[in-house]
Amino acid sequence: MRPAPDLVPIEELDRNILSLCTRINAATYELLVLVREFDERAGFLKWGLHTCAEWLAWRCDLSMTTALEKVRVARELKVLPAISSAFSTGELSYSKVRSLTRVANGDNEAELLAFALRHTAAHVAERCRELRCGSVESIDSAARAYANRSLRVRRDHGRHMMTITVELPMDTGELVEKALDKARDDEVLQLPDLADTSWSVRQADAFVNVVSGYLSGGEASTSDNYLVTVHVDQSALAGGAGRSALPIESVKRLCCDGQAVVITEDDKGEPLNIGRKTRIVPAAIQRALRARDNDCCTFPGCRNRRYLHSHHVEHWSNGGETSLDNLLLLCTKHHTLMHEGGFRIEKDFNDNWYFVRPDGIAVPQAGYHEQDFSDVVDNPPRGGFLSVAERVVSEPSAPCYLH
Repeated sequence: MRPAPDLVPIEELDRNILSLCTRINAATYELLVLVREFDERAGFLKWGLHTCAEWLAWRCDLSMTTALEKVRVARELKVLPAISSAFSTGELSYSKVRSLTRVANGDNEAELLAFALRHTAAHVAERCRELRCGSVESIDSAARAYANRSLRVRRDHGRHMMTITVELPMDTGELVEKALDKARDDEVLQLPDLADTSWSVRQADAFVNVVSGYLSGGEASTSDNYLVTVHVDQSALAGGAGRSALPIESVKRLCCDGQAVVITEDDKGEPLNIGRKTRIVPAAIQRALRARDNDCCTFPGCRNRRYLHSHHVEHWSNGGETSLDNLLLLCTKHHTLMHEGGFRIEKDFNDNWYFVRPDGIAVPQAGYHEQDFSDVVDNPPRGGFLSVAERVVSEPSAPCYLH
């Protein structure tokens, strides 16, 4: 197909963009020279401001961070003639110059300029960061980074979400990232269906798995100091209307097998019962449950053996017992699907449990067959066609039973 006659050739677009970027680089240098003169002459005092950065942010609609950085770069360029010359002709971008001015001096300017002209802005930034870390002054930077480590938690009750913001020194942060990578990769190896899940979602799941593994693996998990307290109305827990600190299905999931104490309350907020500890799965039943389910998630197709939860098929708030006949092992993902995802577990005519999707389709143990999704089947049964869920449950060729 011929390109439209009014379209500019790609090569020409490339040249035009590069030419414009070069002119922008040169213009940015001119701007910084003017900013430096304005700063040296204390022009900002005429407007009643304390610094040139304040004036630049106000007068040119820049963020304070950007304004501070431009003033810093402008000052540093005064003693870096070679870098300034390359910047003024547009050979260097502002991104490269910003990095170079953090480490360049009279002794290494020529070497750094030669490196910057041959490499990308990302490589220049990395090289300059390494130079800063290799200097004696980096000790002060490391001390400041360590002193500024922090973790903040913000609850958004309207969205039922919690935001956790962590700031760590680079080396510690890398350690955390490695732990998250391992937890994420371990889960992907055991749950291939996660391949289509977004990276950020998998990172969040990995974070929860790391924390859950810590709480379940040490003595801290038996201490009340590490339990989460959730308040909920008894009426809401029983299936009616009422108040709950979390979505009610999330509360039920926590009640199954988590580090949580669920306090049920009446309509006046008076505690009626502390349910978690009285319904915890005893160690003997937990061992029997893991032995019966082969220490593996029982959801069809899942082979996850880590971060397993003891799920009450019939929730104890509805009269379900904490017994082997009413418990199944589920991994974090599938335990969440049972409560918040609309999946459910039912019994067939042989009194065996099977999983059902939110749309009513049963989940077979060995995967779906082509005929499961056909509107017409050979030799239809008397009385009409079976639904997919009915066929999966009733046909011996597609078993979906757990035990």
